Amino acid sequence: MTPKPLTHRNAAPYRPLDWTGEYPPAFPKGSVPAHIAIVMDGNGRWANRQGLPRIEGHRAGEATILDIVAGAIQAGVKHLSLYAFSTENWTRSPDEVRFLMGFNREVLQRRRDQLNEWNVRVRWAGRRPRLWGSVINELQAAERLTAGNDGLTLTMCVNYGGRLEIVDAMRRLGEDIAAGKVKPSAISEKMIAKNLYVPDMPDVDLFLRSSGEQRTSNFLLWESAYAEMVFLDTLWPDFRRRHLWDAIGLYVSRDRRFGGAVDTPTAR
Repeated sequence: MTPKPLTHRNAAPYRPLDWTGEYPPAFPKGSVPAHIAIVMDGNGRWANRQGLPRIEGHRAGEATILDIVAGAIQAGVKHLSLYAFSTENWTRSPDEVRFLMGFNREVLQRRRDQLNEWNVRVRWAGRRPRLWGSVINELQAAERLTAGNDGLTLTMCVNYGGRLEIVDAMRRLGEDIAAGKVKPSAISEKMIAKNLYVPDMPDVDLFLRSSGEQRTSNFLLWESAYAEMVFLDTLWPDFRRRHLWDAIGLYVSRDRRFGGAVDTPTAR
């Protein structure tokens, strides 16, 4: 079977990372998670195991990002959020931080046209303080370029921290209360959500982490309140779209009750 390339409008096809004509399983209609959040973990360990410095793992992870975006589009995922740089990552070595800042900027420069051709809408979630101005400029340029796209929404979480996102939302609400615009008794979950970095971001359905670590690392805490968690052992540079589809398969097999329960006694 000849693989159908991912194209948008009349653009030439792009085939990232060893395109082999793979297609996702036939998931039941309506069962694919609308929003997947991914902690892209394992770049440094991947590099060190090969006798390379950590930054080489980050470089190798760029191709994985493209493959995962392609796989998400194929599977029918509508929202994909990637943890690109956390507010805690500033504690890494100055050399690695400088590399990651420049790398995030360069990836956006290199790939925004390609993502645009795939009908991907790019958005940024994160804080301005400390983030390089050049990185902010590239994030905003990607947002402007892809604003009219209606396919997959790719949220790049750069200089992002889940707790700080909630703190920043509370600060904005506090300012509104002080200004007399909001009564404390009127504060609701919906009002808090409207003050998050991306107010219209839907709740996370599937929270996925590579590398085998089993923690959320302060990523999308509010949005992931009822997410299904999947942790895979594969390091991020080795991750492929089939791993994403495997995770979706695990998600589809689970019974999501959102706090509810059905009484199903088992006969002995």
